[in-house]
Amino acid sequence: MNSKYIPADKLTAWLDGLAADNRVLVPVVENGSIVFRPREAGSDTPLELEKQATVPPKNAVFPASEPLLTFSYQKHEDEPEKVDVSVQPTINAQPTVVFGCRPCDARGFTIFDNVYGADIYYESRREKTAFISQVCKETANTCFCHWTGEGPADSRGSDVLAVPVDAGYVLEPVTEKGEGLLTSSLLADASKEQQDAAAQMKKDAREQLGEAVDVSEARGALLALFDNMEFWEDVSAKCISCGACTYLCPTCYCFNITDETCGSQGHRVRSWDNCMSYLFTLEGSGHNPRPTKAHRLKNRVGHKFSYYPGLHDGLIACCGCGRCIKSCPVSVDIREIVQRAIETAAAETKAS
Repeated sequence: MNSKYIPADKLTAWLDGLAADNRVLVPVVENGSIVFRPREAGSDTPLELEKQATVPPKNAVFPASEPLLTFSYQKHEDEPEKVDVSVQPTINAQPTVVFGCRPCDARGFTIFDNVYGADIYYESRREKTAFISQVCKETANTCFCHWTGEGPADSRGSDVLAVPVDAGYVLEPVTEKGEGLLTSSLLADASKEQQDAAAQMKKDAREQLGEAVDVSEARGALLALFDNMEFWEDVSAKCISCGACTYLCPTCYCFNITDETCGSQGHRVRSWDNCMSYLFTLEGSGHNPRPTKAHRLKNRVGHKFSYYPGLHDGLIACCGCGRCIKSCPVSVDIREIVQRAIETAAAETKAS
């Protein structure tokens, strides 16, 4: 696969070309936040490529709310006690290109893939969506992707890596799907720029991250502390169960399903749900197996660093993007919780 080069002043023209056959999602500033929105050809809305998006592009493949099917009831005229039910699935997957996300955002979908691989709604969007991820030039103090086995230039989940160089981007295809996006005449051969790109990928952002904390013991430590509610009440004391961490997480995939009807017609809707909410596990009987925020935070952290890795060959269900830390209104830090869990479990083991 051959790398290509795009000068910065031709970037929007190239994206407009991609928009002729695809829905192209790009990061823009909206109401003070950086979000991914469809780009219209010729738009003068500036792209925000210097900072990490406030909201990951999860919605591109796993919409915040989507109709799964429509249904209708039809009574028999001669036998009104009999009713026919008509059900129609609603799969609306369109070719999509996500440009300007970070490698951690694209990697988030590798976590989804293990869970939703047989879901026809997810699968249809996943197959038709390509990710052009921008290699990070800088990191925030909330970033910890190197803890979870990746880095600012990780290619997993991406179809193209866009590496910033002085006057533009080197576009390195990762998959055949990505290579198919690099056919425009606006793109030049990147032979001259590849050396700069390689240097960029080896320094700057990765050096800023420093040494990674070893979280290999987290899986066992979190299981060992499962019944230690004193620990979980302590680390969750300032949490307000707002759910910002889950809605802004590239790897959170929980949902709720509701049927919405109007007369004899209706539709079934799947929407993101929030495991930090009391209602998330409230049963019809009135019993709630996770009655306190301590129970719910235990589940959230345990799922990412223990339960999911236990089911999927050690793969941590966290990409280290740091959004849950950056956007938490009370500064709950998942890194601190994991480190404390490892230290506390080790101390308890030693004491016994």
